[in-house]
Amino acid sequence: MPYLIALLAGLVVGSFLNVCIYRLPRDLSVVRPRSFCPACENPIAWFDNIPLLSYVLLGGRCRACGARIPLRYPLVELATAALFVLALMVAGPTLRAVKLMVFSAAIVGLIFSDLEERILPDEFTLGGLATGLLMAALAPMQAMLILVFAPRRWGDRWLSLGEAALGAVVTAGLLFLMGALYEKVRKREGMGLGDVKMAAMLGAFLGLWGALQALLIGSLLGSMAGLAYIKATRKKASEYALPFGSFLGVGALVVAFLELAPV
Repeated sequence: MPYLIALLAGLVVGSFLNVCIYRLPRDLSVVRPRSFCPACENPIAWFDNIPLLSYVLLGGRCRACGARIPLRYPLVELATAALFVLALMVAGPTLRAVKLMVFSAAIVGLIFSDLEERILPDEFTLGGLATGLLMAALAPMQAMLILVFAPRRWGDRWLSLGEAALGAVVTAGLLFLMGALYEKVRKREGMGLGDVKMAAMLGAFLGLWGALQALLIGSLLGSMAGLAYIKATRKKASEYALPFGSFLGVGALVVAFLELAPV
């Protein structure tokens, strides 16, 4: 039963994430109006808005105009549901599992927002930063690098919060400096502020060591994907806007489930 609840919760959250992924980059409210078809703008009836099931029953097309529904919709719902179930499997019915679920939902939103629009909405990054700091106190992470600056007598919660804050500041600062250096050398922007804000969010959830690992994995994945794309299309590197946030998100999920899950 707990896994079924996690699955259903993931599908519902994934459905809401689809609304956010479409509307937030366009500065639209995620509350009003109710769900509508982007092609014909007709409101979507509740029975055509059931996560995953409606997509299958409709054959992936809008009932009103027949326009194809992007594959992103079922993918986001499936990915979120799978991550929620996995979080419960590795962490059990604990606050640690809730932390993994919240983090996973935010990362899925960021991955697909960056893929589609090359935008990392503040609602996910800055909202995730605040949530990560809160969760650091509620579901403490292991104190690591913060012990260089703080004594153990602080206690688990304060050390965890310090680890989260240290991770947020240092990771964001490092990415900002890398972007500034790239722009100075190459004379073009290489790192947007959205990436910097996302790095701060990762630091808050994963701590400094975890965030640095996510940054390394994301950079390697992005480099390989970028080189493969450039080679396949024979385009110049300057003509390709790499969705770095998407690759960073994948790296963050890998680290999160390895670092936040109990051994």
